[in-house]
Amino acid sequence: MTATAPHRPFTEQHIGHTELRDTHRIDLRRTERDAFADARPVDWSTLTWKDAGRPYRVENWSSQKLEWEARHGEQLPVPEAWSMFNRSFQSLFDTNPMQARLNALKKAGVAVTKRELRAAWEAMGEVVQWTVWNRAQRVEDTIWDPRAKRSLFAGLDVEKPRILFLGAADGYEAMLLSAMYPGGEVVLVDYDAWCEEGRFGAFPAAYPFLGSDPRTGAERVWYREEMNIDFVVSDIRDLPYGREFDVVVSIGLVEHFPDAYKPTAFEFHRRFVKPDGYCVMTTPRLHPRTRMFYLLFGDLMNFSYRELMDVRQLGLYAWENGFEVLRHGQIKTHNGVICRAR
Repeated sequence: MTATAPHRPFTEQHIGHTELRDTHRIDLRRTERDAFADARPVDWSTLTWKDAGRPYRVENWSSQKLEWEARHGEQLPVPEAWSMFNRSFQSLFDTNPMQARLNALKKAGVAVTKRELRAAWEAMGEVVQWTVWNRAQRVEDTIWDPRAKRSLFAGLDVEKPRILFLGAADGYEAMLLSAMYPGGEVVLVDYDAWCEEGRFGAFPAAYPFLGSDPRTGAERVWYREEMNIDFVVSDIRDLPYGREFDVVVSIGLVEHFPDAYKPTAFEFHRRFVKPDGYCVMTTPRLHPRTRMFYLLFGDLMNFSYRELMDVRQLGLYAWENGFEVLRHGQIKTHNGVICRAR
């Protein structure tokens, strides 16, 4: 048997396989569970905010944000907040959580022997954080969530699509879409220039995506380097494109816009999608576990306005802003809608 190249360690022989790496899970299992759960049908034209309720605002702010605002005497600008968030969040992906947990336990033990109770308390907080992150990112794979997202993305009537990812960061979902609907073009957009190398560039090159072979229609394993991807550093408002993309994607973008600016967020999608194209949007779910996550990781995550909502609220926002909701439901930690501009 010929040895597999180091940068492409998984082939079609590994379909159905999953394993834990130091910082993440490899998951080439088919979507037989952890699937996108379609929610009950909704008549969006009659649903009201009185029925749906309003999203929950996350307001336990990062100490880094509060310190910046105290120094400058003004609110942290959104671009600066996004830059801080990217570096902070990526540090979790870059770290072996089990080793970090062990290091924190040792640090707590040393602090206890020295009767440094504050330091011991802070170290135990790190232990809890790394325990939760390990379960979320490695064990349950709730951040990338490939099986559920493949289920969400399934059934799009596209061939060799042009895909635009707004606020792309590491670009994960666009790569997943590119594997499922190969042969097209992906444009990742983020106005934090650091993301091109610090997040997208730092994404594991040997991570396999389960998709299809356009020649045979059979399942195939894809890698980032095989995809036609362009990373554009730009404010969305400055992009030169017209309504030319088959799929426009945003993952965790809409919830960062207060209601007064929600029309702007949805217009970002409509502006670039073909009349018969698809907009795919997800937002973090309003759920006790999600609320606890943002409470526990507030110092690492909460640099700007953020909401948690349920899928009816996301769908109602989309409807009010001129979109037909084709499909709506939940994955592990996010709501998801597939929309088309009306």
